[in-house]
Amino acid sequence: MSKPKRVIALGFFDGVHLGHGALLRRVEEAADRLGAVPCAFTFDKSPTAVITGQNVPLLSTVDDRVRLMREGYGIQEVVVASFDAMQRMAWEDFVSKYLAEELGAVHVVAGHDFHFGYMGQGNPARLKERCAQLGLGCDVIQKVERDGITISSTYIRTLVAQGEMERAAQFLGHPHILTQQVGHGKGIGHSTLGFPTVNLRVPEGVIVPAFGVYAARVWVLPDYPDHRPRIPGGGPYTAVTNVGVRPTVEDNDGRVTVEGFMLDFDGDLYGRQIRMEFHKRLRGERKFPSMAALAEEIRRNADQARDYFGG
Repeated sequence: MSKPKRVIALGFFDGVHLGHGALLRRVEEAADRLGAVPCAFTFDKSPTAVITGQNVPLLSTVDDRVRLMREGYGIQEVVVASFDAMQRMAWEDFVSKYLAEELGAVHVVAGHDFHFGYMGQGNPARLKERCAQLGLGCDVIQKVERDGITISSTYIRTLVAQGEMERAAQFLGHPHILTQQVGHGKGIGHSTLGFPTVNLRVPEGVIVPAFGVYAARVWVLPDYPDHRPRIPGGGPYTAVTNVGVRPTVEDNDGRVTVEGFMLDFDGDLYGRQIRMEFHKRLRGERKFPSMAALAEEIRRNADQARDYFGG
């Protein structure tokens, strides 16, 4: 069976921001022109973290990266490769044996700072030269700027860590998101506030937004379990989402949680996959003198969230 022709974007794509979008749009254009499959290549872990040994929190999980590339840019296939294996491979082999022979690439697109192969010896100039020798198309996309600032995952990471979600969205091209399975909470939201809640954990290695309360939107993702009929997804639902350690709760164990109060939803979401979109930080997290005072403040935040989204 012949291998499908692929046009492949090369990069880590953490957050899938507008700079990445320039690569992904070029891939879609080239794939359409060449009658090929638009693809992206990414790693399973942060190259920067592995190479430097530093803790570099991610903007998005692998699953979120894949979903953002597919839904936002029409990428049909995403190859998630082992960075440990790739960094041991000679840069020439990465291009000729892996991209061309194994993946069937006919055209590749990379950013101006893309490095690959053993000791990062592969660079855009070498990529273009080797692709020309193999008869492959190759585009190198220069840096993309907004407001005189280079769009990068590093800069957006700083914005998210500070809770500046509206500005982060301007550089991402979409709200900052977290997709997780809903877990059990303390039942405080429904019993005390009258709102159903969704409780999430930030995955290990993923950035924690600045502690506080956010105007958010929730999408319930389609569910395909083996033991029951498909459950459709839905949304967006307006939510007030607290990120932090919930200092007002008496039995708080100090763990960081993401707790969304669903304002216009009635139902049980335990075990379902949801996507939380963080749109605006309404206030910082603080301890209230009582649960009643907390409930009153959350209701005020709910009105703020409804106003923010226009009703």
